[in-house]
Amino acid sequence: MATATRVKELLIPLRRYSLKVLFQSRKTLFTAPGGDTTQILKTKEYLQKLGVGVEVSLELTPDLSKYDIVHVFNLMRPQDIYLQVMNAKKQNKMVALSTIYGPYTEYEKRARGGIIQIINQFLSITQIEYLKVILRAILNGEFGKGTFYYLINGHKRLQRKIIKNVDIFLPNSPSEMLRVADDFKLKKFEYISVPNAVDTTKFNYEKTAIAPELEKYRDCVLCVARIEGRKNQLNIVRVARELPYKFVFLGKAGTNSTKYMEQCLQECTDNCVFLGQIDHEMLPQYYKLSKVHVLASWMETPGLSSLEAGIMRNNIVVTKKGDTEDYFDNKAFYCEPDDIQSIREAIVKAHETPYIEELGEKIIKEYKWEDTAHKTLEAYQLILATKQPNDIF
Repeated sequence: MATATRVKELLIPLRRYSLKVLFQSRKTLFTAPGGDTTQILKTKEYLQKLGVGVEVSLELTPDLSKYDIVHVFNLMRPQDIYLQVMNAKKQNKMVALSTIYGPYTEYEKRARGGIIQIINQFLSITQIEYLKVILRAILNGEFGKGTFYYLINGHKRLQRKIIKNVDIFLPNSPSEMLRVADDFKLKKFEYISVPNAVDTTKFNYEKTAIAPELEKYRDCVLCVARIEGRKNQLNIVRVARELPYKFVFLGKAGTNSTKYMEQCLQECTDNCVFLGQIDHEMLPQYYKLSKVHVLASWMETPGLSSLEAGIMRNNIVVTKKGDTEDYFDNKAFYCEPDDIQSIREAIVKAHETPYIEELGEKIIKEYKWEDTAHKTLEAYQLILATKQPNDIF
């Protein structure tokens, strides 16, 4: 792991020239946007403010002659970034990896539902992911050169090949890095923890004005997330039946989650409303109106909407699965995704408790996109100064 002192020692000689970095990720980054899409675009924006030249390419084998570093994102979707990493090494470029590594093992085996959940009982998580890639290729037409290599190598083998060619890891938290190290039996590795973050200029409580037509949602329980089984909105809907609060859900149905969305709507009571995907510029108003934000997901690392809600003076209810405790410590209300009573108790406590001021203070201090950009730049400068590939197995 890179220490702060070591990083500072390496920064001085690299200030003499401007870095040029190419961001790369899955082919569906913009056609099926997710948290990784936001992470990539906001990191790019704030690195550019530091003078780093950043471009985004989803091509598999672009010319890299004008770049110093290739930065790839999302180890959970390895088929495209494998070819991007191999292309970088072929052209003698250093590689940084934002792991975004959060396997939904429990969800796949315990909560997905249907015939797939039954099949998943007999499969390992890598076999489950392999099956999902096949299904995406059949159902969504997601088949390309990367898929071909994926099907030949298998899920974990392809991930391992990526990892062997990474010069530095940029997990969103220390616990995420430990998860990668444990799953792939890494002996030594270079990493800098780079937090997910919030745009403090956009999500500004004092400067956000509320449109009169939205006042009906004041003091609601809000959930901002793609509507899908992994995000667990159905259990929140079931909790809402027992509570007097208004529940507002923002987000569109995920790919292949139309039936899940329909089930959520069928089980809705009068105090629930699904508003679909709204203009992102409207989000601050909903956060300012709400009193509690809930992400009772099967895995979060930690969930961008939790950070946004927290800085907008919401108490937050979050899953215990994943890396949420690294971010929120004792300043959040935790629940188990498969336990209705646990979700209910957490929501009630969060709603009845005055806003936890220390939560907003912590987010402003540690989880701004400026912080993300500075940590990312430290990682770049470290590997460019050392030029030593890591023997991590």
